[in-house]
Amino acid sequence: MPGSSIRGRFRSETYLEHGEIAANEWYGNESETTESKVKFEYASIVWLPVFCPGQPVVWVSCPRLLKCYQRIIGVSATIPKPYTGSRTLQPLTVEGKPMLFFNFGFLGVEKTDALTPWFPDGEELPAVVVADDEIAMIHDMALYRQSRVRLEKDQKKVDTGGFFNTEALPEGTILIFVMAFKSRMDAKKWKSLNGDGYTEMYLGGLESIGFGHCKIVLH
Repeated sequence: MPGSSIRGRFRSETYLEHGEIAANEWYGNESETTESKVKFEYASIVWLPVFCPGQPVVWVSCPRLLKCYQRIIGVSATIPKPYTGSRTLQPLTVEGKPMLFFNFGFLGVEKTDALTPWFPDGEELPAVVVADDEIAMIHDMALYRQSRVRLEKDQKKVDTGGFFNTEALPEGTILIFVMAFKSRMDAKKWKSLNGDGYTEMYLGGLESIGFGHCKIVLH
């Protein structure tokens, strides 16, 4: 998710809760080229929930995504190798081997390990790490897709050209993004501005059709 989208939503929330002056102070004046006090990087996926018969949901990641998380958070643990499952994972046994079944086929789990350090809230969910060259296929498979139509204003009839498709990350996806402040004093003020650092908001611009509801925890 682009950092500009996250910034825009935070600016909107600040404007609604604290007014235009506070929004301009933190994010710069929209009509001028003033520098903002807080900046956002893009949000990267850490764990992606995928339907898996028998689980019924398994959170999936890969070494590349976990390396990004490690760089941001500073996790001291060694990045788990592909086909490592969490201790809470309960794979099926096929011909004496632990296996997971996804829509694209079976995936072998070679070992289990403590993956708690790799979850932001410390809860070790049923999870598995796959290879870097496999996460793109799993990501595409896990996306929530929906076809929608726009009706004409005066009757329940599909408007010409009103057919469109939407895509969304599945509920329960865990992402991480970096915030940067212009000064340490700004960082301290930010904490007081946002209370305990926990908030809920919509990201992605599709809240009108029920997409994008996020729980955001600021550290």
